[in-house]
Amino acid sequence: MQLSASRFAHVQRVAKVAVELAHQYGGDVQRADVAGLVHDYAKQRPDAEFKQLIQQEKLDPLLLQANNGIWHGVVGAEIIKRELGIHDAAILNAVRRHTIGDVNMTTLDKIIFIADFIEPGRDFPGVDQARAAAAQSLDAGVSFEVVHTLEFLLSKRARIYPKTIDTYNAWAAKP
Repeated sequence: MQLSASRFAHVQRVAKVAVELAHQYGGDVQRADVAGLVHDYAKQRPDAEFKQLIQQEKLDPLLLQANNGIWHGVVGAEIIKRELGIHDAAILNAVRRHTIGDVNMTTLDKIIFIADFIEPGRDFPGVDQARAAAAQSLDAGVSFEVVHTLEFLLSKRARIYPKTIDTYNAWAAKP
């Protein structure tokens, strides 16, 4: 599968930021690099391919109500496994979790989740605060991103995948 030039440039920037974060926070630099490079491998696939894989692989049926924003990570990990022959669970989980996070995130999961959000090509209201939160700690970066993403989805009255709410409750909700 080929990526557009702009998507390829994005994954290169994500990999670079992921490596920087891995150095800063004691993560696995090699896995961060690979996961950053493949995190959007499936991003430009047709919806029908994702839906077929969700059913074929017996993934969470609620995924059928989601969209590419969720699928390219969660389902994309299955495509990466098949097409690229990457079977490293840490890399595949980081790809799965880069779109929705998870209640239990490893250092690598957090690095890819954040690197995708703050890479230098990103330009949205709040990106500077996201970068500052990531500079403070990975947990602060995850918390900021989850809150920002939910606020954005709510402002659009968009459907929210339930596991995204679980991620919010684990990383950002006040007890």
